[in-house]
Order: sequence, then structure tokens, then C-alpha cells
Amino acid sequence: MPGWFIWLVIAGIFTIVEIATVGFFIIWFGVAAVLTALFSLFMPEAYLVQVVFWAITSVLLVLFTKKFTDKVKPETTATNVYSIIGKRAVVTTTINNENSTGQIKVDGDVWSAKAEDYDEIIEAGEHVEILRIDGVKVIVKKAENAAKAETKEK
Repeated sequence: MPGWFIWLVIAGIFTIVEIATVGFFIIWFGVAAVLTALFSLFMPEAYLVQVVFWAITSVLLVLFTKKFTDKVKPETTATNVYSIIGKRAVVTTTINNENSTGQIKVDGDVWSAKAEDYDEIIEAGEHVEILRIDGVKVIVKKAENAAKAETKEK
């Protein structure tokens, strides 16, 4: 079996593995294998030289394309439950951690809530900022600028 054919098979394997993964890294080993297949046409019996050529080409491709591949990565966007973190909400039921009470309304949904400061009591009608999610409850703190929160809710 000719060396160029083996390198094309290797390139195909790397391409399939790249498709099966989420990164943009393995493809360069496949590209290097295609280049090595072309190189092997000029040195058909020098298998060790071909392997060294493939290794060097792979490293160079990874190094020189790193800036490009870093720019291609998609931005992550908070979805589902995590999309409410950082938003402002209105307290619908007084938040009292000691009594395990408290609810807020954000984006039309009602959530059970706890205050960030355990001793703090936040009255119904006040505006809060959602800090994080702990299990099925949101952790909130009083909004620093209630006027801004009121205009967002309307």
C-alpha cells in the first residue's frame, strides 16, 4: 500500500475525530497528514522522514493558527435558569431567611428567594438584584438604584 494512501486514511480519521469533538484543534493533524501525503510522493520510502515531516507540520499549523481559532470560538450565552442572574426583580413575598419565606418575580416568573445577608429582611414591593442560584432558590440583594429598577419593570 503506497504511503500517500496511508496518509490520506490518517487524514480522514483525524477529520472524523474533529467532527465528533467540539474543539477546533484536531483538524490541523489531518491537514498535516494531507500535506505529508503530498510530501510522500517525493520520498516514497522514507517513512521516518514522513513521520517527522507530519509532526513538524502539525506543530506549526497548531501554533500559527491559534490566534485564528481563538477568534472563531463561539461566545457563551447564559440560557435557561442562568439567564436571570444579574437581572432586577420585584419582591412579591417578604424575604426572611430565618422563616424560610420569600418570593420574587422576574421576567413574569415567580421564584423562591433568599437574601444574600442572612439577617436581612426585604419587604414585598422592594426591588432586588439576582446574584446567583442556590438549588431552587435565587440569592438576591437589595437593588442599589430602585428608580432604575422601577422603570425596567414597567
